[in-house]
Amino acid sequence: MQPCVQAKDPGYEKRVRDSFGQQQAMRLIGATLGHLGPGTARIDLPFRSDLTQQDGFLHAGIVSTIADSAGGYAGLSLMPADSRVLTTEFKLHLLAPARGERFTATGTVVKAGRTLTICELRVVATDGGKDTLVAYGTQTLMCIPGPA
Repeated sequence: MQPCVQAKDPGYEKRVRDSFGQQQAMRLIGATLGHLGPGTARIDLPFRSDLTQQDGFLHAGIVSTIADSAGGYAGLSLMPADSRVLTTEFKLHLLAPARGERFTATGTVVKAGRTLTICELRVVATDGGKDTLVAYGTQTLMCIPGPA
């Protein structure tokens, strides 16, 4: 459960969604930014066979990509209006084969600092109405002040 958090930038939602729209990687894999709130972000990805590994599971690199971006946008939602976000590290535990019709990555801010922000990452696969947690991790983000 996330504690009540307040965004520093009242226009965070537009800023975060605009940033997501600039991510060529998300467009390439067909991911969309779903729910967005202060300190939380969800990325949705429908299954695509061209994103799988040799056994037909969603590739771990794709699982990691949506997890990293979900955490990054959760963190960015709490950063000042004139800032950008950069992942400095993340660790992801792959808990089950990523098989399903769709995948949902959720990033949740655990601690937002002035420079560093810590997030929790979860990726769930939905298959036949059943949800399976396929990845869990943590992430450290750095707030970069100023425009790109």
